[in-house]
Amino acid sequence: MTMVQALRSGLDVMMGRDENVVVYGEDVGYFGGVFRVTEGLQAKYGKTRCFDAPISESGIVATALGMAAYGLEPVVEIQFADYFYPAMDQIVSEVARLRFRSAGDFSAPMVIRMPCGGGIYGGQTHSQSPEAVFAHICGIRTVMPSNPYDAKGLLIASIECEDPVIFLEPKRLYNGPFDGRHDQPVVPWSRHDMGKVPEGYYKVPLTSAAVFRPGKAVTVLTYGTMVWVSERAAIDTGIDAEIIDLRSIWPLDLETIVNSVKKTGRCVVVHEATRTGGFGAELAALVQEQCFYHLEAPIERVAGWDTPYPHAQEWAYFPGPARVGAALKRAVEA
Repeated sequence: MTMVQALRSGLDVMMGRDENVVVYGEDVGYFGGVFRVTEGLQAKYGKTRCFDAPISESGIVATALGMAAYGLEPVVEIQFADYFYPAMDQIVSEVARLRFRSAGDFSAPMVIRMPCGGGIYGGQTHSQSPEAVFAHICGIRTVMPSNPYDAKGLLIASIECEDPVIFLEPKRLYNGPFDGRHDQPVVPWSRHDMGKVPEGYYKVPLTSAAVFRPGKAVTVLTYGTMVWVSERAAIDTGIDAEIIDLRSIWPLDLETIVNSVKKTGRCVVVHEATRTGGFGAELAALVQEQCFYHLEAPIERVAGWDTPYPHAQEWAYFPGPARVGAALKRAVEA
């Protein structure tokens, strides 16, 4: 399966298992979503369970909160992660705080899906990676898969979770893994082991990182598209890097991170989002706190530049394998 097909399969499985699961958003119903993730679901489950919403992100999130509070399990789509800002007050002040504000009388078991990231020539309004914003908000979970198998398993786990979940989908990975070499042909998921996705029900546990590539020389902490870019960088440099795919941005699988860094003694943090205030800063701080006496070199960070995401100069902004490889060399040579 592609990641699009895996996500659709996860929604299909859960809509079939639980009639309280409803799916909606802009163009999500009849059209099947701008990336076709929800294609065919309205025809199969009807217009009351998969439907279109007005162009109102705050309205989409607000109605989903009401549904969740009264027993439904909404999965809503923000067409691009860049468009979530009008819904920020609902997410921060209402969705994330409902259980706390009601002293546990209400909860908000809902999922907000958002395609994120660049690599598609989307420019400043279709390429942002806002995961650090959500990680800062107490009361919500934030996840980001890097492959179809994890995407389906994490989505099912998110729908079944009693907490609200921000589900970020790196759209550059929808149809195949992308290692940052934009001048190379796209490799489809059908030619990759992680494109082998079971048809039925399964879960990938939330708050579980994966050792994507075992290694001994340096630990790379990353997620989403940057997992594949980091792998390419390790191959190109010949460095025995252990790549940790976080999968869950927050809450974090700190144990897996600490075990890896204590083993290698070196750490490189990689993400596509803007560097300053990015989630990599939190990761670097945690590694410093937990692994200080095991570190053999300063922690390296590779990220997007502190600018809006450019259209014409996309590949100068995008953290490609050359930049990641340079950080790996600095870490192991220090």
